[in-house]
Amino acid sequence: MTSRPLGAQISHMLKSRGVDTIFGIPGVHNVEMYRGIEEAGITHVLARHEQGAGFMADGYARASGKPGVAYVITGPGLCNIMTPMGQAYSDSVSVLVLSSCLDETSARRGQLHQMLDQEAAAATVCEWSEEARTAEAAYTLVDRALSEFKTKRARTKHIQVPIALLGRNAEAAPDLSPGEHAMSAGALAPGGLECFAKTLNAARKPLFIFGGGVRCDAIARDVMRRSGAAGFTTYAGCGVLAPDDQMSYGSYLGRPESVRVIEDADLVIVIGSELSECDLWRTELGHTSTLVRVDIDPEVLVDEHRADIKFHADSELFLTELLEHLPQDTSPKWSAGDIAATKARFRAETDSDRPGIVALCDALAKVMPDDTMVFSDMTQFAYVAKEVWDMPSSGLWHHPNGFGTLGYALPAAIGGAVARPGKPTVCIAGDYGFQYTIQDFGTAVELGLPMPILLWDNGKLKEIEENMIASQIAPNAVVAMNPDFCKLAEAYGALAIEPSSLEELQAAVQDAFKADRPTLIRMTPALTA
Repeated sequence: MTSRPLGAQISHMLKSRGVDTIFGIPGVHNVEMYRGIEEAGITHVLARHEQGAGFMADGYARASGKPGVAYVITGPGLCNIMTPMGQAYSDSVSVLVLSSCLDETSARRGQLHQMLDQEAAAATVCEWSEEARTAEAAYTLVDRALSEFKTKRARTKHIQVPIALLGRNAEAAPDLSPGEHAMSAGALAPGGLECFAKTLNAARKPLFIFGGGVRCDAIARDVMRRSGAAGFTTYAGCGVLAPDDQMSYGSYLGRPESVRVIEDADLVIVIGSELSECDLWRTELGHTSTLVRVDIDPEVLVDEHRADIKFHADSELFLTELLEHLPQDTSPKWSAGDIAATKARFRAETDSDRPGIVALCDALAKVMPDDTMVFSDMTQFAYVAKEVWDMPSSGLWHHPNGFGTLGYALPAAIGGAVARPGKPTVCIAGDYGFQYTIQDFGTAVELGLPMPILLWDNGKLKEIEENMIASQIAPNAVVAMNPDFCKLAEAYGALAIEPSSLEELQAAVQDAFKADRPTLIRMTPALTA
């Protein structure tokens, strides 16, 4: 049967394009989208709120390398998922949101879920938001989104389809043409980096900065070794450089003293990072020498940092080509002793800024399997951990940078765990932000995910309290009544524990990985007091 209601055809089309999981919530206005999900062989994960569905799609995309897809209804459903859409846009994540929309809004008012302009509202938090008024347009837009995820900087997309059209019979989507969706972005001409390689080889103290757009650890590490360079990673690039690399400054780029290091370099090469405020926590990088930018996004190449040399290229293609023009071995051009001393100061500053958390990070890092994927929320625990907790490889730590939303960690970790069945996934959240999406505990239990949920409970919005004090404002509205988190977790059917020592914490995490459901592990400042 080639003729089906369009809602079903879209699900079949997504399946044929490699989509195997959809996150969402069915409603009266999108039931036709659900007609074909099971028939197409797609798994649907039921979120407890559209915000959770969006974060799950985000986590799934980050963990799998494939697009995360979410189905939502008109009006409030679309509005509820707009925060995750903004987060995925900010962090360059491939999230596709498909929603229904009302058939007519210009001449009718007072309809269920009616908005003044739903398409325009979504457009404020994604790369593009389009309405498909025919089956052919819907298919074209889906293929456009999937193609752009592969060939451009990943950004959220939104497609809405009128309710009546979703229920109307349509022919199946066309098959992909040979080679379609197989393109790669930012290719370089063979030999195109020979001249730049000579510049790099001649540099006295070259410095690399690797961002979240770099996912080729072995190649990046080889370039570092064969060029004698030192390197930083952004928070999103954590793990690109090996934890024991003596030429690595780690993820301390946001520390004020990193400016001194960058000033000391005579060639700075930034790959796969937009050098945003959330990367630097200052307005300027601090370089005084030649700045090189390599990025898939042409907008980044002409930003306020004003690079001297620009390459519009995919990071892996660039580094692979560069490697062909480097000597087999080069002695380090920086002092390993100086780097170690600088990192020790960075670590001490981090511990001084938010006391006690470094010790918890050290204890946890010792018992985490090397392939553990971490999803963290906006909490002081994560702010410390992102700097001091080295990852063995890239793409393992995911944090809501940029948009900076609360409530990200739990649903994103669920999406990540769904994408990597059998592999360890950890959620890190603070007591306040955790309550934004705590209802998704139900989804985690329903799926039987053996996930440690590390809850940092300091009983307040401590980061905001400290900002108020620093601004000479009397702390206000920073303390809220918390529930008994352990009892709440048990009410959802999860396991819960409150360790009283670092050793108990380590044991709790190891047990949680073996459980048949999620485990909430409540951590308080008393653990390291």
